[in-house]
Amino acid sequence: WSNVVRWEFKDPTPFLRTREFLWQEGHTAHASHEDADVMVMQALDLYRRVYEELLAIPVIPGYKTEKEKFAGGHRTTTVEAYIPVSGRAIQGATSHDLGQNFGRMFDINYQDEKGETQVAWQTSWGLTTRTIGVMVMVHGDDTGLILPPKIAPLQCVIVPIVSKNFPLETALPYCKDILKSLEEKNIRSKLDDRTIYNPGWKYAHWEQKGVPIRIEVGPRDLENRQARLVVRFGGEKIDVGVDSLASDVEARLEEIQSNMFAKAKEFRDSHLVQVTEWKDFVPNLELHNLVLTPWCGGEHQDWEEWVKEKSREESLQNLGQEGEDDRAATSVAAKTLCIPFKQPELPEGTKCIASGLPATCWVMWGRSY
Repeated sequence: WSNVVRWEFKDPTPFLRTREFLWQEGHTAHASHEDADVMVMQALDLYRRVYEELLAIPVIPGYKTEKEKFAGGHRTTTVEAYIPVSGRAIQGATSHDLGQNFGRMFDINYQDEKGETQVAWQTSWGLTTRTIGVMVMVHGDDTGLILPPKIAPLQCVIVPIVSKNFPLETALPYCKDILKSLEEKNIRSKLDDRTIYNPGWKYAHWEQKGVPIRIEVGPRDLENRQARLVVRFGGEKIDVGVDSLASDVEARLEEIQSNMFAKAKEFRDSHLVQVTEWKDFVPNLELHNLVLTPWCGGEHQDWEEWVKEKSREESLQNLGQEGEDDRAATSVAAKTLCIPFKQPELPEGTKCIASGLPATCWVMWGRSY
């Protein structure tokens, strides 16, 4: 990880586009374009897995258009995420096929098996702490964070419900036994035995921090050798016997992770639409949708710019506004997000939504951060 500071930045967006951030970046050099392309796809798939398998965020992998690709590179690939609360897309990570352009510029050469000097084929790929902001916005609610169990620093917190009739001294041995059983399962757990806060305050505190499971222990739980599990995602409450509690928590964490991804994907998919006529384009943006349209090819930068300006004009007209503030961190204009790897069927004779030229692919548009 490297620390990056953007001094030229004027209007940062917390977590998403900040003046200072951490950046994981990799560079490789290869003897052939084919090997470089394999590296590009391996890096991109690694980033996809970070989002989908760890952060429980569905992403759409694809190619950037010529207008949106990394300047000077041969081709850029990306994973694009969707923010439910705003209906905006956000670039999750990129992996670039740099070709030989930078090798020629900076004399990045190697000696091949014949002893001849060749220009290296290069790649670069990167991921930033923007991932944290994406996770917060995709899963969080008005109460606070909701953390996927796989990346939660604390997966489970035990809160004894103390009172005059059930003092902490009585609850502690039972709670510590529960904590030990959880730690034996490698579940990241904590016993909140602070005496300066009441149970209600602790509930709110740990809910705000997004801890996946809270375990409540009261006098009846001790009497019945059980505990109550409260799930942060969805709010489910379950009474579980103490003998099987650690195993039940372990299974529940896996279920929470899966359910968080499924919910995010279902919502994203419900806002991914296909549009083949311009009249339907901006209305679908207003519905917070990602829009797939037939396209005449990523090289048509002029028509890409036309869509951006036309969608801005129509959106502002709908809002009754004359223009956008130059300091606005987000625009009402649409931009190309990617040409998805997985392409819907494109019927023969389909026309590009902007130019009217024969369409060669589907491209995904949206309002973006």
